[in-house]
Amino acid sequence: MEMLVMKRWILAVGLTLIVLGTVACGRSTAHVAVPKAAPTAMVPSTSYGRDSTQRQRLVRFTQAKMVRKQGVYTNYRDTQQRQASAATGHEMLSESSGMWLLYLAEAHRWRDFREFYGVTKRTFYKDGQFSYRYDPRSGKRYGVNATLDDLRIIRALLAYDQLRGTHHYRRTAATLYAHLRTGALGKGEVTNYYDPAAKSGTRTGSLAYFDLQVLRYYSRENATTRRQYARQLRVVKGGYLGDAFPLYAVDYNWQTGKYGHQNLNTTEAMETLLHLAQVGQLRATTRRWLVQRVNRGDLALSYSTAGEVVNAGQSAGSYAVCAQIFRVLHDREHYQAAMRRVWADQVTKPQSPLFGGIGDATTQDAFSYNNLAALVAAFQ
Repeated sequence: MEMLVMKRWILAVGLTLIVLGTVACGRSTAHVAVPKAAPTAMVPSTSYGRDSTQRQRLVRFTQAKMVRKQGVYTNYRDTQQRQASAATGHEMLSESSGMWLLYLAEAHRWRDFREFYGVTKRTFYKDGQFSYRYDPRSGKRYGVNATLDDLRIIRALLAYDQLRGTHHYRRTAATLYAHLRTGALGKGEVTNYYDPAAKSGTRTGSLAYFDLQVLRYYSRENATTRRQYARQLRVVKGGYLGDAFPLYAVDYNWQTGKYGHQNLNTTEAMETLLHLAQVGQLRATTRRWLVQRVNRGDLALSYSTAGEVVNAGQSAGSYAVCAQIFRVLHDREHYQAAMRRVWADQVTKPQSPLFGGIGDATTQDAFSYNNLAALVAAFQ
């Protein structure tokens, strides 16, 4: 939707130049503050990726079989019936679009990035945020966002400017972030979603949704936002489950001040660790645990909060996020070990329609998250 800029002025504050304004977003008035400081480290500045054949095959598969004019398929294999609880088949997620944008920035595909961001805006954007899900079959765009997906798109915009040395998306990203502050980030509390129609959301925030690096970047505006970031970081760190199982609780309830006790989805758990690593807060005990899992190849799909394996299956996406963590830590050895686990799930038979993709050639399932997480990791 088109943003209406009501007024704008410039205020110099210390080391940060804040460009201020108010923007109508269809639910309330958002205050826009554009930091003077250029975004840094939104994607790693050097590359450990060396698997050129595998990654080029993955690019070709994803581009030809998954990316479409409105977004990215959730799965290569379509489904006849949709599910209310989760996207399936050829439904599309803003999560996937944000990950594809990150890849395009990493690959320096500037024109493709600009075009696909336009696609993402047209498909998912409404009322100041990105719908988490869209069904091209019915044209249905869901009414709520998923906060991590909005933050990932903002990260991609900042990565574009970081890698290209431009200010092209600085105000756009700041405006998107300002809108989140009137909804899912209200009062500095990171929550899972916001419903603009109902003008309400949830008081629960998945710890995986705290993209601490992006939150910190926008915390420099004033003392209040700096205090909010410090609280956000404390909440994530407070979810630590202990040295015996050095991962983090699934979520936090801002109203009760309590952490959830449900089983961990490992992919989300890895996202939490990645965000901590990006701000220099990953524990040594957690790093050692990751090294063990990658070396042994036993990173399970799900764990209890006590560290018991709930689902012993494997996910290339989880290993891909592990690789991203090791890249942030400048650990080439374990980055490459994690990527070997990822490439083990790449389809290598040229006659398969999934050739080059991360998936199951028998069932013809190739999920967007696994493929896109692998792409993002492979270009680091």
